[in-house]
Amino acid sequence: MLDVNSKNHSPAIRVWLTIVALLIFAMAIVGGATRLTGSGLSITEWKPILGAIPPLSHTDWLEAFEKYKQIPQYNQVNKGMTLAEFQTIFWWEWAHRFLGRIIGLAFAIPFTVFAFKKMLSPALFKRCLLLLVLGGAQGFMGWYMVQSGLVELVSVSHFRLAAHLTLAAIIYAAILYTIFQLSPNIERKSVSKNTRIFSIILLILIFIQIIWGAFVAGTHAGFIYNTWPLMDEQIIPKQLYSAAMTAYYFLHDHLPIQFTHRILAYILLALAAIHSFKCRTNSPRWLFSFIIIQSAIGVLTLVNVTPLHLALLHQGFAFIVVLFAVLNLYILKVDKNLSKSR
Repeated sequence: MLDVNSKNHSPAIRVWLTIVALLIFAMAIVGGATRLTGSGLSITEWKPILGAIPPLSHTDWLEAFEKYKQIPQYNQVNKGMTLAEFQTIFWWEWAHRFLGRIIGLAFAIPFTVFAFKKMLSPALFKRCLLLLVLGGAQGFMGWYMVQSGLVELVSVSHFRLAAHLTLAAIIYAAILYTIFQLSPNIERKSVSKNTRIFSIILLILIFIQIIWGAFVAGTHAGFIYNTWPLMDEQIIPKQLYSAAMTAYYFLHDHLPIQFTHRILAYILLALAAIHSFKCRTNSPRWLFSFIIIQSAIGVLTLVNVTPLHLALLHQGFAFIVVLFAVLNLYILKVDKNLSKSR
């Protein structure tokens, strides 16, 4: 169990982790913009250090543009684009990668200082070290995702996109939970073990919904079937149950991917409502309220055929939902006496 005694941990540690969490939130939005503007494949090389320097001369820009011209996305989607148009998508991807580098430094440098000054308890040191490793893995996952669109595909694999986004959400959630543990003023509520388990299930389901949201984004499934609550003029589209429900169809076709994303939203709403009603404390009500708002944003995004501003709002708000799900999980602590009585 992490030692949360405020005497053992400086408030500076909490401030540091809060800044990193805010940077990850910003990264999720910039990453969404990079994907939605089709910019993710504009930089075809992975240079962890030298890549922080953008093209500085006209010759450098032409060289970067020529490298982009070698991949399928240019030849099949953007053939004939001007250098100025290429620069637009390049800057989105460069900003995404640069922000990733900033996050790495913002975590690693203070962590090293705090560890050197022995300001971290052994448990907190181990957790932060794990977060540092996960952050490095996230950088590698980003490049692994980009690689999937450099040879045959005209965009990145939606599976790798989902892995990249979900790992970011997991790191974000872990940092948030640590912040809450280090915050002495958050009042916790005693609940039964079953209620606590229910809050964990809700958080897991939110992560699964994020995965399917990435599937929707990666396959561009949000640009079709743009009606709600009906889908293809039906509650359950005929194509869904008339098709061969293979794993490939379920995970690759636009219709089942978007339909699953909708169904998961309904399930989340229902379970969050039950949780809020049964728990009768503030944190489940907050979570339920924000899931309702997120669902409404999702519907607006869909029926307006995924405009950039609504799509980014939808992705950003997903991380706000994660925040309240983690807060809810932290606030609800198990009371052994309550668990025995039930």
